[in-house]
Amino acid sequence: MNKLTEKTQGKEIGLTSCHTCNMLNKQEQSHCSRCDNILSVRHHNSLQKSWALLITAAILLIPANIYPITMLVDRGHIRHDTIFSGITHLVHTGMLPIAIILFTASILVPLLKIVGLTIYLTAISFRLPISKKKLMLGFHIIEWIGRWSMLDLFVISITVALVNMGQLLDAKPAPAATAFALVILLTQLAAKVLDTRLLWDRLESKDDTH
Repeated sequence: MNKLTEKTQGKEIGLTSCHTCNMLNKQEQSHCSRCDNILSVRHHNSLQKSWALLITAAILLIPANIYPITMLVDRGHIRHDTIFSGITHLVHTGMLPIAIILFTASILVPLLKIVGLTIYLTAISFRLPISKKKLMLGFHIIEWIGRWSMLDLFVISITVALVNMGQLLDAKPAPAATAFALVILLTQLAAKVLDTRLLWDRLESKDDTH
């Protein structure tokens, strides 16, 4: 039997965790004994899938910020707002707290998610000497804050539902809303499909304590 240490991995002693429910199973099992999901020691193609989703999200982030995200028709006058111009309008009308919330959820969070996932995937792909513990902590933070990125789309949907008075006053989502929704969805999927166990295989164990 292999001697167990702090750095012993499950695959070295014949165990593997279920990617769905995280239960430990024996490697010779084909399905998880708890959720019956198909077991795999490592999902090596998950890294390529995550990169593809992340790059697509980064590309879509450009039209999401350049093109209008809402269209407001006020007594025949059409006004288009991008994410940034909408935030600026809120600041000028004295709604600074709401502007800060929307800036954080619509600009800062998506950008930090993309940058954070890029660092994480780069560390795995190129074996960068970065602490695994710090990377895993950052990864869990990215997963947690990612859901708040939908706040801007939630505000748009509420506005469209409430502000609708025919041709006098009408609010509609504009093309950037679709691009922004895809950015949020793709970054969430990029984090979801990645097999985080690859991190423990590709980085040096000596960096764990940093």
